[in-house]
Amino acid sequence: QVQLVESGGGLVQAGGSLRLSCTASGFAFSRYVMSWYRQAPGKERELVARIFSAGGSTNYADSVKGRFTISRDNAKNTVYLQMNSLKPEGTAVYYCNTAGDWGQGTQVTVSS
Repeated sequence: QVQLVESGGGLVQAGGSLRLSCTASGFAFSRYVMSWYRQAPGKERELVARIFSAGGSTNYADSVKGRFTISRDNAKNTVYLQMNSLKPEGTAVYYCNTAGDWGQGTQVTVSS
């Protein structure tokens, strides 16, 4: 049974930083692409960042390039999202995703 557990969300002022973590279980973590999505109030869920299994190459949404960094620790079955220079429009629930499975989400609120 796949489980994805996010943590690290919270309230931060604009310009601040947060690091999200997603710890996975129930599948061969190192073999899978891992992604972070977010959903702001009244908006559709959108892809924020993705990290591939082989070689660890990454993709980012244009809106977060240069500010967010996705990384993974296969020994810990964990994927991270380092978020710097946060903006109020980054307020959303952030979700961890792999192959159609989702975590419960973690709330990030950025105050102006």
